[in-house]
Amino acid sequence: MGEIRALRNMDDDEVFSFAKRIAAPYDLVMQAKQLGRLPVVNFAAGGVATPADAALMMQLGCDGVFVGSGIFRVATLRAGQGLSAKRLPTTPTRRSSQRSVPVWGAMVGINLNDTKVERFAARSE
Repeated sequence: MGEIRALRNMDDDEVFSFAKRIAAPYDLVMQAKQLGRLPVVNFAAGGVATPADAALMMQLGCDGVFVGSGIFRVATLRAGQGLSAKRLPTTPTRRSSQRSVPVWGAMVGINLNDTKVERFAARSE
């Protein structure tokens, strides 16, 4: 935390030198200076299932949410409803909470007991 406090007191030239010294992108270091903290990004591996879930993560303080392509699957939704995560709401709404209920079913996985599944790791069994 001491380095971020020192970063907040640096001028732009010092920030550039600091970013170069720690081998970090200048714009990321400038963002940390402006925020007074490191940006927090959530890499969601299945835990964020709908656009409303991503909006909730942003409301909880995440600066960004990386999601899989399954969040945009719109098999039974009307056109455009499932792609509403382009603009995440900054305040909770009834509409966004309704989107958190998946109406298209679970994402399809791989049945490892299936004999047709190709195994990539060699086993010594």
